[in-house]
Amino acid sequence: MKPGWLFLVLLVAFSAEAEINLVKVKGYDVEYEIKGSGKRIVFLEAGGSAGLSDWNPVFETLAQKTKVIRYSRIGNGGSEKIKKNYTSEEYAEEASLLLDVLEIDQPVVYVAHSYGAYIARRFASTYPEKVSALMLIEPASEHDVDIMRKIDLELAEKEIAQVKLDDLANGMSNNYLDFWSKRPLPDYPQIPDIPVTVIVSTKKFAAPPILFFTDKARDMWGQLHSDWVNTFPQGKAVLTNKSYHYPQNDEPEMVVAEVAELLSRIKP
Repeated sequence: MKPGWLFLVLLVAFSAEAEINLVKVKGYDVEYEIKGSGKRIVFLEAGGSAGLSDWNPVFETLAQKTKVIRYSRIGNGGSEKIKKNYTSEEYAEEASLLLDVLEIDQPVVYVAHSYGAYIARRFASTYPEKVSALMLIEPASEHDVDIMRKIDLELAEKEIAQVKLDDLANGMSNNYLDFWSKRPLPDYPQIPDIPVTVIVSTKKFAAPPILFFTDKARDMWGQLHSDWVNTFPQGKAVLTNKSYHYPQNDEPEMVVAEVAELLSRIKP
């Protein structure tokens, strides 16, 4: 590679990273990025142990439509590394504090993936004045294990125990212990009467690794979240058979379109 081209590549890489900043939340460094402009603010919550890069496939496109904030929870991504068993309540509190530090004084459109959706539901029920709309993408639920047990109780107990051991080894035990041990999830009217969209994958697996990914479980998963979101006066279920657990990766155009549709449903 010629020196001129090398300089250009490095310059582009630096410019891309330069938009990611750090701010203190509860004394810890939290990385975040704000981009775009518009009447509404979309707030992105990553899944599991992921950081703000969880939203790479859709972030730039969303920022062309409105103002967007993404961040990494403490312990994840480029935020400060700590070892602690967090609860969704603590994560929701820190999300609220982050918005305060960033001087966001209007309700956000909270878009969350997987375990992040569990946090978003807690946030919406705890800080209803800070949320104008909610989108949950492949949301984690305490009913995951119920689906497995309904199919085969004995096998389910074995698989659930193994999943917990695997996640403990991978440093994700707090996520699963958090939402598998609590009942029930916040529901309407604990979450205010706002537009709510749930995107759920029902795509079938050729070789399901555990009960949760069998054809029957996929159908039950789709029905579970359809039933939940349809309890909301402004609820909408989006079922897809074209992607697995990461629709923002496999179907970014669909996710962006659904965010835009959600924005259009917010009352002036």
